Amino acid sequence: MSVRPWRDITRRQSRQIMVGNVPVGGDAPVTVQTMTNTPTEDAKATIDQIRRCEEAGADIIRVSCPTAEATAAFRQITRATRVPIVADIHFHYKRALEAADAGAACLRINPGNIGSSERVAEVVRAAKANGCAIRIGVNAGSLEKNLLEKYGEPCPEALVESALDHIKLLQDHDFHEYKVAVKASDVFLAVAAYQQLAEAVDCPLHLGITEAGGLIGGTVKSSIGIGSLLWFGIGDTIRVSLSAEPEEEVRVGFEILKSLGIRNRGVRIVSCPSCARQGFDVIRTVEKLEERLQHIRTPMSLSVLGCVVNGPGEARETDIGLTGGGAGKHMVYLSGVTDHHVNDEGMIDHIVRLVEAKAAEIEAASQSQAA
Repeated sequence: MSVRPWRDITRRQSRQIMVGNVPVGGDAPVTVQTMTNTPTEDAKATIDQIRRCEEAGADIIRVSCPTAEATAAFRQITRATRVPIVADIHFHYKRALEAADAGAACLRINPGNIGSSERVAEVVRAAKANGCAIRIGVNAGSLEKNLLEKYGEPCPEALVESALDHIKLLQDHDFHEYKVAVKASDVFLAVAAYQQLAEAVDCPLHLGITEAGGLIGGTVKSSIGIGSLLWFGIGDTIRVSLSAEPEEEVRVGFEILKSLGIRNRGVRIVSCPSCARQGFDVIRTVEKLEERLQHIRTPMSLSVLGCVVNGPGEARETDIGLTGGGAGKHMVYLSGVTDHHVNDEGMIDHIVRLVEAKAAEIEAASQSQAA
């Protein structure tokens, strides 16, 4: 049996589309998406939530447009935000027309759900006129009745057939700026469907494990499903679906990408689970550092370990390291080399200052090289 190189991620080659000013597919970075949960009619609340997601690093944000009042507010929302906004449309094709005219960068719609070929043609014309992409969103929980009757239950083949049917409707109208998702809450079902779809189409794929659950359970399921697909080179954009605030979805999405070395943003913290050997409270320290360092966007690494068993080894591999010592006196490493000691008092403030200074140094070096 051949063994795959342990760090080999050979990305599936898809064609590239544009979602607003963000490229998706091809050699573009894997993007991180989320979705607002405020009433879209409340433009202020929706904009405020989008800005929190932007600060967390979201590349693309989806907003539901179920009513005419929602699409009326949608124009104000798209004008106030920095990232491309996807309009989430389900059954009413007029909402898609309104959203396209109101500044949507992409329409999330299943063409087969909005009625006649004439209605699909109207949506395609609006998308073309406004430079909108389209995301086809197949979901195991809302498969077409004929496919459920044919297959007996949601299965990979049913999800892929649904996706191909929707794709054909767009292609029949000479529309090709689309990406596709085949989501399920079952990890095995979703992964198998995406693997089959990746072999059948050349468009970008949007990954997600839908209705994954709460912050912890949903993070685990999404990491397994999305991570497995990304490791095998499948996926151009991701959304982690959590019963949590949307900015948490963004943070988890970036953690998945960082874990696979696909994309880095902010501080990657390497920390131990702690034990009786710890020289300081590792768990509370990491919690505070994660909170205090959320504003750092520069990719860098920080190790926080409670004792000298693994601490020095991990510190050699990170930009900044902190290893617990005795009598409240701990070692700080800079660029893998022992540098100085720090006491318990003021330790967190000290590490935050070091990280901020290192981030500024990295950014300055990057700008110098670019010049």
